[in-house]
Amino acid sequence: MARKQMKKHRLFSSERPSSAATDLPSSQGASHPSADASSMAGPSANTPRNLFSRMGHLFHRSNQTRSEPPTTETTDDRIGSQVNVAQQAMVDMKPIPQVLQMAVGLVGQADTAVTRIQSIEAILQPLKLFNSLVTTLSNVHPYVQFALGILTAASQLLINQANLDNEVFGLLNTVKDLYEFLMEKDTIENMDGMKETLRRISQEMSAAALFVVKYCKKKNILVRIGDSLVSDPQTVARGHVKNLGDLMQQYRDRAIRDIQVNISHVFEDLNLEGMAYAVGAGLNTTKKCLDGTRTEILKDIIDWITTSDVNAPRILWLHGQPGRGKSAIAHTIASWIEDVKATGTCFCFARDRQAERREEKILTTIARDLADRDPAFRRALSNVVSNNHSLKTTCDVLQQWKRFILEPLSKINGEIVGNVVVVIDALDESGPEISRREILSLLVSSEAAHLPANFRILLTSRPLPDIERVMRDVPHVKATSLDDVRRELVERDIQLYVSKGLDRFPSIGATEVQNVVKKSDGLFEWARLACEFIRSRKAGETPKERYDDLMALQSEKGRTLLDTTYLEILKGGIPDSGRGLERYHSVMRQVVMALEPLPMAALNSMREKFPNKEDHYDIFLVLEFMSPVLGGIVDRVSAVRPLHASFYDFLMDHSRSGIYFVDTSNTQHTKDLAFAALQVLRDGLQFNICGLESSYFANADVADLLDRIKNNIPRHLCYSSQFWAQHLQKTGFDLELALQVKAFVGSEKIMFWLEIISLLGVVGKGLDALATVAKWLHGQDGFKDTLALVEDGIKLVQNFGSVILHSTPHIYISALPFMPPNALLSTMLLPKFS
Repeated sequence: MARKQMKKHRLFSSERPSSAATDLPSSQGASHPSADASSMAGPSANTPRNLFSRMGHLFHRSNQTRSEPPTTETTDDRIGSQVNVAQQAMVDMKPIPQVLQMAVGLVGQADTAVTRIQSIEAILQPLKLFNSLVTTLSNVHPYVQFALGILTAASQLLINQANLDNEVFGLLNTVKDLYEFLMEKDTIENMDGMKETLRRISQEMSAAALFVVKYCKKKNILVRIGDSLVSDPQTVARGHVKNLGDLMQQYRDRAIRDIQVNISHVFEDLNLEGMAYAVGAGLNTTKKCLDGTRTEILKDIIDWITTSDVNAPRILWLHGQPGRGKSAIAHTIASWIEDVKATGTCFCFARDRQAERREEKILTTIARDLADRDPAFRRALSNVVSNNHSLKTTCDVLQQWKRFILEPLSKINGEIVGNVVVVIDALDESGPEISRREILSLLVSSEAAHLPANFRILLTSRPLPDIERVMRDVPHVKATSLDDVRRELVERDIQLYVSKGLDRFPSIGATEVQNVVKKSDGLFEWARLACEFIRSRKAGETPKERYDDLMALQSEKGRTLLDTTYLEILKGGIPDSGRGLERYHSVMRQVVMALEPLPMAALNSMREKFPNKEDHYDIFLVLEFMSPVLGGIVDRVSAVRPLHASFYDFLMDHSRSGIYFVDTSNTQHTKDLAFAALQVLRDGLQFNICGLESSYFANADVADLLDRIKNNIPRHLCYSSQFWAQHLQKTGFDLELALQVKAFVGSEKIMFWLEIISLLGVVGKGLDALATVAKWLHGQDGFKDTLALVEDGIKLVQNFGSVILHSTPHIYISALPFMPPNALLSTMLLPKFS
């Protein structure tokens, strides 16, 4: 044993890692080109419109006739006054020493600069005309409209920030040409066919506008030189000029080439570590609408997002019955936000993730996502949470709302290009009413009504009574029901979906497709099920025969057509009695009662630990027949979970599912999961499970930590480490389980378990687990020592939680040695870890 512990001790090296001196690059021999006028980004003062001709073939204009823009007012007193302010700002600039002229890229003297600034009205004119033109484009794809919205926001930002000098004058001239190009007739006519290039143009233009605004906010020229974002403004400006020119040429050539857009965001090392984050709650592109469907509703949403009306409702509540396609629309909007690199995020609730209490993490997750998208928001958020660990970890949603959302937004007004879009999907799946009560109260509050004019929240849910009661008739909430969409539009979209889903079956023609559409009754989820039903293979049946069976289905008494289809799918693979039905119930209980969806391999590994050996079979025996309704069956890698929340509702309601009803109330079934989790911990936990070499590195500094976790902590062990106590709680006290707990906490395994919750970054869950177990054991005869060990564990995590979260090895070298020597846990463990 002594030799074993010596080996353990050596795994955490006591020698501090050496740090080699970094060789600084020599400046000798570097050549610097002379800063003559021809090498600068800015054009000649006398030829502000000739930038393209000097850039060679990349900027060659074809002799195309431009479409006439709509009649609009071209003289704007407000813009004119801003130009005057810009001119005065240039005049007031102090002379720059000769030594700095090369660094800041001046071209000529101050009078030249003033002359160029006086041309700014001519440069801004196409931007203003473009803004007027975009409002007249009604027939473009909603995605194109979204990209144009970003370009409109960027142009408006530049119009409002016309305080420019020579460093970015050449870039602004290129921007002018870009907007002129976008208004050409040929460009407009081909927008739908060049969505990818337009996406890149909007992304590049957004970055360029942000660069200009950041640059112009620096009044002292010396500060510009040291600014981390624009330390080399000439290089950044030229990069934007080149990329915009390349993208315009690509558009002219009708070709898609790999052009790396120049995103000039530089994220400073601002520490947001420790803020709660809901992993897996973001965008899922597999849920997007099929391209070409839902165009009207998507256009309405994009209109609402991109409108410049400062009185526009800040929240759009999209609601409808299950199966209408709410989540598909939400994820489509979220994917477009991602595509054009707009500032926004997507947060999804899920019926099978309620154990994670996502409602407590929604605003911390949204805030961290916005911080990842926008440097200004990141700085503002970091200033709020810096050195305030209790605030980072608070579960108080009201405090999160004020400190993580409202406060940062108030500090960065006008520093974000375009609108900020937050998508919240499936609020109805958060859990019982109490789980979303605080969220709903925030959404209808006066603070939500007065969010910045460019802030939008897209919320989807079923119209549950508690949600409808709060959200109806609120002035700053725009309510849109998918149940009210015109029938012919829904059927058109479902027809496109079904045609694509069944196009490889010669026996399914236009008539059959139309019959499926009619039978769907406007439910996208039923149309998806129908396609899966027809496509699924069954011995001795053709797709046409499967289609005929589907058409013969009729809604039964008390059941919808969706329920009837679920029943038919289950009947096709699951027998109505005997061993097959018993195994179905056992497997589906495990799937439904899992507190986090698990892939098939992890479910099987858990099942191998069930107390009854008759349950040790491969669950694929049951699940292979359920691929139309469950994900994770075909690929065997992703988590096994219902493809739609309505299937959960169906399974849990005996009046709807009949013999296929899944009963989760029997404590014997919860005991199986608790027993299996404890057995997994007993067999899987080990010292230094991820092979960390040194205690001098924080977990965050271990470069390949995620790979080590993936390779050394299998999913069933990861799951058991997080949820074993919750399964105990659901079971109630049981002597057999209590003996398992005693063996676990009465050995060094409890320290190995702390390793895993440290590596996973869920030390808070560890504390909750021990508190749950203490309550579970309280007052039980024969387990007082076990209870004392658990209570010592609680104190250990309370006192050293931040250390344990920071560095896993410090469980052994910092936390354990400083436990009170008379503590039962200390006297039990210290001899094992010398």
